[in-house]
Amino acid sequence: MVQIWTAHSLARPFPGFDHSAAEVVLIGESGVGKTNLLSRFTRNEFNHDSRTTIGVEFSTRTILVGDALVKAQIWDTAGLERYRAITSAYYRGAVGALLVFDITKHQTYDVVERWLKELYDHAEATIVVMLVGNKTDLAQAREVPTEEAKMYAENNGLLFVETSALDSTNVELAFETILRDIFNKEQKKKQKSPLDSKISLSTENRNVATTSAAAEGKKSCCMNL
Repeated sequence: MVQIWTAHSLARPFPGFDHSAAEVVLIGESGVGKTNLLSRFTRNEFNHDSRTTIGVEFSTRTILVGDALVKAQIWDTAGLERYRAITSAYYRGAVGALLVFDITKHQTYDVVERWLKELYDHAEATIVVMLVGNKTDLAQAREVPTEEAKMYAENNGLLFVETSALDSTNVELAFETILRDIFNKEQKKKQKSPLDSKISLSTENRNVATTSAAAEGKKSCCMNL
């Protein structure tokens, strides 16, 4: 369950982040509803006359994932080609991405692979990606079958959900799911780190011991001479 944080919450900070660095990017073609997904999640608002994003915009919301406090910084990127050089720069610091398409426009789904390649070309290999089919409130005009998109996501190791920014369907679920997945990855990384350090330290100690032993042997040899 995702909850809005208040000053009275007894949550602990999200381990692995500096309390403001859980960056998630919204990517996909222009007009698929990225801006309204962001405004619905962060302000519970929907704008029927939403303008085209120029460059990048962002908003934040602090939530609870389990008992961990997460301040999610969500970047809404422009889907137009002429802004691509600007928006791709924001992929590098992201730990998660929502790749959004419009279920009523198959052409926005057809280019998902290109968006995915561009993301992987610039982002960290560990980035968590969710494929989002938006505008389920227009189901009567659907052009992208749920199973088709779901299968694509499974074959490419992506999370998948269908949403409606208009009526709020699955918007909370989408962000909750990706943030939980990011959280779990960070937890595993933190659990592995001490072991890696011990292995590294142990190796260094062995190297030091070997070097010392070799030096002693050489010293002894010289003394015998």
